[in-house]
Amino acid sequence: MSGLRFGVIGLGVISRFYLAALERVPGVRLAAVCDRDAAVLEPFGDRVACFTDHRELLAAGGLDAVVVTVPNDLHLAICRDALRAGLPVCVEKPLALRAAEGEELAALAAERRVPLFTAFHRRYNAAVRELCTAVAEQPLPVRSVTARYFELIEEHVGRDRWYLDPERCGGGCVADNGPNAYDLLRLLAGRMELTGAEVVRDGGGVDRYAVLELAGPGGVCGRIELDWSYPGELKDVAVELADGTVLRADLLAGHQGFKQSLWHEYEGIVGEFAGMLGGHGDDSDSGGGDGSGGAAAADPAERGPDGVDALRVVEAAYRAEAGITGAGSAGRTDANTGASTAMGTGAGTGTRVEVRG
Repeated sequence: MSGLRFGVIGLGVISRFYLAALERVPGVRLAAVCDRDAAVLEPFGDRVACFTDHRELLAAGGLDAVVVTVPNDLHLAICRDALRAGLPVCVEKPLALRAAEGEELAALAAERRVPLFTAFHRRYNAAVRELCTAVAEQPLPVRSVTARYFELIEEHVGRDRWYLDPERCGGGCVADNGPNAYDLLRLLAGRMELTGAEVVRDGGGVDRYAVLELAGPGGVCGRIELDWSYPGELKDVAVELADGTVLRADLLAGHQGFKQSLWHEYEGIVGEFAGMLGGHGDDSDSGGGDGSGGAAAADPAERGPDGVDALRVVEAAYRAEAGITGAGSAGRTDANTGASTAMGTGAGTGTRVEVRG
């Protein structure tokens, strides 16, 4: 069989979108899967190589690239091992738990001259792409960009309860949905810096609601609204031009049902990642685990979307929150037992922290 040979490490809730994309995108195919839970490997037993340890998958060779879709706290170790093996990596956002970890991986990818591709799937949304085209055709500059990312997280996680564990997820809605929302701002208006944050946590300490304010070059403003307690799903982005004209994209338009827009977005991810690998694999071992296959043709300057920048914004939001709660006198901190009413979205009870920089 021909085509780039992909290994998928982690078979949790997001993996189904990658697996479907690998069946639909031309020039790629699934060659191996890995998960700690042997039971979830059973459906693949007569189709592809199966492993319960990613190191065994890497050592077996025969792959041109890997997709890493494991809990966030495992990204660093698994991506590091894959990059050291010379394999291009497509990793589910966020790139890592911390910016320093992301920087380590980016440096290793540069050293090994292989792509490290952070999968910000919303940039491949059809409505977002249409919006990008519309903005590019406008003669007026962008004044502001607002991204809203609302969902009920319990509907999404399934058996992947690690999303609700801040130690494994890296936080709550800011850590997990924040990178996707920020990537939309960056895509439409360039890199931004955090200027203010408002965070609402539940009784377990998980941030369920947040508003981040940002600023970019030329006075452009950004706003990110996140909600993990929203009854349903709402994902959109609005761009305001200098004359007050507002251009919008509803990311869910035309996609009926929870998470249905993700199917075409992950096809976009796999297609773009495969396009970076330059060439096609085969059934020999020429591309298996030594960086001599598809990765060899990749331009070292083109390693995919920058996953480190989003981590910096996430960390800035949490640092701002920690600085207020630690100092006790800067800004405003109050126990808001009516958070759902105050926020208007059912965020639940928790601590409301405001930072205005």
